[in-house]
Order: sequence, then structure tokens, then C-alpha cells
Amino acid sequence: MEKEEYGKFTSGDWVIAQESIRKFVEQNDQKFHFAELTTNGQWKILWEAAFSYLNTPAAAPIHRECLSVVRILSRDKTYLDQCIADEKINCLLNAANIGPENGPYTSRVVVEALKCLCNLVFNSKKCQELCLSNTSTEGIIGRIHIPKEQEVEYEIQYFDMKLLFLITALNPQVRKKVRDENGMMHLMEKLQIIMKENQDCDAFFDKQVDLLGEILKVLFNLTVPSEGPIPSEDEQDKHFRRLTALLRDLFMRRATSKEKQHDLWSNCVNLLTSVPTEYFPELTPECDGGFEGRDMTVLDTLLHFLRLRLEAKQKVSAQNECLSPILTALVKCVRSSSCLRRYIRSQVLPPLRDVRRRPEDGTELRNYLCRHLTTPALQVRDLVAEFLFVMCKENVGRMIKYTGYGNAAGMFANRGLLGGHGNPGEGYSSDSEDSDTEEYKELQHGINPVLGCYEPKRPNIFEGMTEEQKEYEAMQLVSLMDKLQRQGIMQPGRIGPDGRPVPVDHILELQDELPQQQSDHKRKT
Repeated sequence: MEKEEYGKFTSGDWVIAQESIRKFVEQNDQKFHFAELTTNGQWKILWEAAFSYLNTPAAAPIHRECLSVVRILSRDKTYLDQCIADEKINCLLNAANIGPENGPYTSRVVVEALKCLCNLVFNSKKCQELCLSNTSTEGIIGRIHIPKEQEVEYEIQYFDMKLLFLITALNPQVRKKVRDENGMMHLMEKLQIIMKENQDCDAFFDKQVDLLGEILKVLFNLTVPSEGPIPSEDEQDKHFRRLTALLRDLFMRRATSKEKQHDLWSNCVNLLTSVPTEYFPELTPECDGGFEGRDMTVLDTLLHFLRLRLEAKQKVSAQNECLSPILTALVKCVRSSSCLRRYIRSQVLPPLRDVRRRPEDGTELRNYLCRHLTTPALQVRDLVAEFLFVMCKENVGRMIKYTGYGNAAGMFANRGLLGGHGNPGEGYSSDSEDSDTEEYKELQHGINPVLGCYEPKRPNIFEGMTEEQKEYEAMQLVSLMDKLQRQGIMQPGRIGPDGRPVPVDHILELQDELPQQQSDHKRKT
């Protein structure tokens, strides 16, 4: 910062400083690091000067610009924890009209103060801790239910919720405080108010979707399991029933653009992941007609959103964030009731017709999901496997039928289900829900269970060979496998007593398994 401008900025006279303050904001509005200020000590002096003017009532004409200085400087973490104190936080809370001594600030000042607080909470551990004892959450919750005639501007409401989200996300102890202040109830009431305001419109406006998204994020923080006292069962039941009903209504509503619609669905799905499984049937109310007398519109929306996410072709590094929430929600759906499971199964795993293609080839939901059974994104892989397995009523044979053994082998190994081990399928209704099509029956005899599709009969490669030639080829194979093992490229294994793979020291040890495998095969056939 130039010496002359620096001198004016720190003069202590707001009239002299105002032009230098405005220049600083204009020149640094897009900067996020201030090494040139932190190394020579100017950062601290500018910080103190900005707060000095904020605490000067006569300097009200430049309060917004001073808040902009605080917002810009607070992007750099270097001295934040050293320079944060109760009086400075209270100064910002007052400017945001959620402090102990609020004033007649304009909406532009209030918004700028909220932006400052968002930066400070995000970048300062000390500020996060101070929010447990100051008036930040109380002030925000109090502003939620201001009477309609004193309605707060949308931009202020938006940054209120963004600040509350950051506080509750970064300091879990604050969540109990917000719940004790009836935060859950007030936030759900706010959702209802926004939907009521929009009931005569075809779709939510963009600013409404943005505000809804921030409210849903806060509700996620308040409902996600955390340490500390657990609310009573009656209180939880009341909140989750109301919350599930609100989410059902939100899933039925539309936004003005695809982008905003996806944002709304994404935030609804994220919150749905923190709702206990037993409340998921509330998403499908009873109705005349429908599937087994229930309205499955929300499930159709969830499956449509899953398809959109699967079609997005995310990089492996982004798959967990992109796919895990919707897969978690659908796993909870299929586990919540047999009715929901049967409906989702009918959409995702309908009776097989085209069995000439591998399960992972194609554009149906089953094909996309089978491809993700072998993804390097482990969280997604495991959720996809669970989703499909539950739809198959945890029956190994049925899972192989729809996915192929090769795609599902990893899941079977993880669950100890290799080689017929385990007792899958218990706890489900006895009806099969699985009628084979004529196309499937026609080709069933030639289906390769490892590939999960029909495989034309191939010539016998051993035909015409003598026993000595067959033995020679077998030993060549053993030699190659042994070489790969010694080079660390592969590790031979056998199935252990727990149904999981166990490594062997030498490939020839696999011979010991042959009599048992042959016996098991004869018993099954």
C-alpha cells in the first residue's frame, strides 16, 4: 500500500481516510492473500483502523466501506485468531442487527456485516468458539420469525442462513444451542412460509431456491448425529415426521431452470440422508390408485435424480460427493419398507429381457449401477452394491443373475459370501417378485454367470490333445501364475471358512481346494 494512502487510511479522521478506504476496497476486492501487508505489520494496523471507524458513530457514511475492508482482510488467516476479540465480533453483530446493541443500519450495511462474519467463522477457530456464547445464533433465529409487515430482504435472509450454516457446521457444540432455541421448529416454519409465498406460481424463483438451499443445509447440520445429549424420542419423532413431509412437498415443486432444480433436489437429498430410515415411508402417502395404494412421485424424482447423476460422468475424485447422497437416500428407501423396495426394484431391476449384453453395457439404471460396482470410488462402489443387494433381497443367486458374478465378487468377498457362505436373504417376504421373461428362459441355458449374459458355445480348446499335452499346458499356466506372484503383480488366494478370500503362499496350494469345490458343486447340482 502506498505510503501516502496508508497514512490517510490510518489517520484516525474518517473524513481524511474515506477516499483511501474506498481505493483499498476497489483495488483489493478480488484478492485473497496479503503477504505484502502481513509481513510488514500493516495488516494489523489497517484492521484496527477499520474497527476504530466502525465504532465511531460520526463515521456512519463510510461504515459499509469499513466493513468491506474487514471482509477483504479476513480472507487472510495469518493474524485473524490474534486480532479477534469479543468487542470486535459484537461490533459486527451489531452492524448485522443480530448483536447485543443493534442500530438503525441500512440493508447494505447489514449484508456487508454478515459477509464479514461468514469469513471470520470460516477462517477463524477462535471466532467459531465465540459463537457458542455470543448472540449470533439467537439473533438469526429471532429474525426468522419477524412479522410479515416487517419482512426482511431476501439477501439478508440468505446471508443469515449462510452464517448459521457455517457456525453449526464448524462448531458442533452450537448445534445443541440452536436446537434449544427452537431453531429446528423456526427453520421448518420458514420452509413452509417460502412454499406458501410461492403456491400461486409455477416454480420457485432463483432467490427462493438459494434461500431454501441454505435453510436445508442448516437443518442437515442440526439433524446429523453428533456428540452430546440426544433429544427425547417424542421430540425427534415430531421433528422428523414434519421434516419428511416438508421434503416430500419440496420434491414435488419446480424451479425456473434445470440448474436451480438440480440445486434444490441436491439439497433435499442431502438432508434426506440424515433422516432415520423408519420415516421414509412418509415420502409415499396413501392415495387412490398408485403403486399398492401409495403415491410414488417422490421415488420417481429420486430415481430421475440418480440417473442425472450417473449420466454426468464425474471424475473418480468427484464421484463420492456427487453420488453418495442420492445412493444413501435410496438405500434407506429400499430398507424402509417392502412396498418401497418392490417399487424401486420394478424400476431399476425389471425382469430381464436382453441377456445378450453384459449387465454393465447399456443406458438403463441397472447398467449404470453395474458399472459402478467396480469403480475405484470405494464409498460409491459399496453403496451401489448395497442398493442392488437389498433390491435382490440379499439373495446371492439373484444378485449374480442381475449383475454377473464378476461385478459382484468384491461385495461377496467383503461380506463373506464367497463359495456359498453366509445366510443371505433372511428377513424378507417369501414371495419371489421375480418372474422370468420368455426371452430370458430361451437363453438361460447359455448364460455365463460370471459375465451375467448369454455366451455362445465355444470350441473345446482341449479337443484333440493327449493327456500329456493337457498336463504340460496346465503346468505352463501354474508357472506363469507363480511368476506373477513372485513379481508382486498378483496374489493367489482361496476361500476361507468365513467366506472371505485368504492368500496362499504358493499356487499349488489351490489343489487342496479341488475336492471340496467338486463336492460343493455336486451338492448344488
